[in-house]
Amino acid sequence: MAAPRTATESRGRRTGGRTAAAAGGAAPGTAGRRQRERSDATVEDLLTAARALFAADGYAATSLDAVCDRAGVTKGALYHHFSGKQQLFSAVYAREQDHLNERITAAYRAVADDPWEAVYEGSRAYLEASLDPGVQRITLLDAPGALGWELMHELGVNCRELTLRGVTRAVRRGAIAPRAAEPLASMLYGGLSESAMSVVRSADPQAALAETLAGLRLMFDALAVEG
Repeated sequence: MAAPRTATESRGRRTGGRTAAAAGGAAPGTAGRRQRERSDATVEDLLTAARALFAADGYAATSLDAVCDRAGVTKGALYHHFSGKQQLFSAVYAREQDHLNERITAAYRAVADDPWEAVYEGSRAYLEASLDPGVQRITLLDAPGALGWELMHELGVNCRELTLRGVTRAVRRGAIAPRAAEPLASMLYGGLSESAMSVVRSADPQAALAETLAGLRLMFDALAVEG
């Protein structure tokens, strides 16, 4: 993506135009680096603002004007980076998936010496994340309608890949009985996704999460190979 031609005016709105450094004949490498830094800062401001609004108000109720006002950028600057609201939401959703992957990975690594228990802990972290209102709104409630299943699947592929890698390692280490890892990983990931949605839509999410984790514990224990 090309770097935008923007300038920051006393923390006000960023608008198009040559930078002062470029106009003054700054070295091309320095000017280019500064443009990239401003471009990155603009994207970060837009994503941060959009995330806050999507989480609080939902996809349908959030306008691009509101995002620009909160980010302190012009609409032209927004359109320089994103084609519209769906692409902006897609970028926010992808970032949420990245954060979720980090949370799952941290939970897995905490008990990585026991590969099947590590998969359980990663699964638990995934379900517990569904209690966050912002995560609920963006990834579970609004994403299906805003993005559609195919794009959601594409953007969430890393999370599914973590599940497959964890199951594969558990099989290879003998923590569960020999089996094809792909089908089990698909069933586990699909079940976790549906369980998270069920938790979010329940009248008492905390109680629903506790019941779901209890059932998950029983399933993992049943599949584990006793050492």
